[in-house]
Amino acid sequence: MNDSIKEIIWSQLGASIDMMENAVAACPDEVWSPDFKFSDFWYIAFHTIFWLDFNFSESPENYIPPSPFGLTELDPEGILPERVFTKEELLNYCKYSRNKCRTFLKNITKEKAYQRFVYGSIDLPFIELFLYTLRHVQHHTGQLNMLLRQKADMGSVYVKQAKEKLHT
Repeated sequence: MNDSIKEIIWSQLGASIDMMENAVAACPDEVWSPDFKFSDFWYIAFHTIFWLDFNFSESPENYIPPSPFGLTELDPEGILPERVFTKEELLNYCKYSRNKCRTFLKNITKEKAYQRFVYGSIDLPFIELFLYTLRHVQHHTGQLNMLLRQKADMGSVYVKQAKEKLHT
């Protein structure tokens, strides 16, 4: 796959990840986990980062997230993790997942770009999976920023392009 196209994809996908990270870092404690529900700030952040990580795994069937995260997101019944994850844990997971995604894109070949990623209802070529993931991250980042506005009268910084280039 052409390096210029990879840089363009990363510029925007990386920016959406940076925006999510900004929202997580800005979240005050009182907004983080008020009710232990799917609509809590911490859970929306975790869900988003989990799928960012999962989507760029070599084998969805053999995927194992890093500790302390489990596979509750893959449960078809929809269950919450056993506990609320801390801001530090999710910021570290975001960094891990960003690096995984970035490395995957950096190393993707033309052939791999058109291979299909198939899991559940998702059946996309990897090139489209990058855009699908960008939309997923940005969708939930909007939710996180809405929660910050509603519950803390604040927001996070808009990011135009990824803070790091793909090839540095």
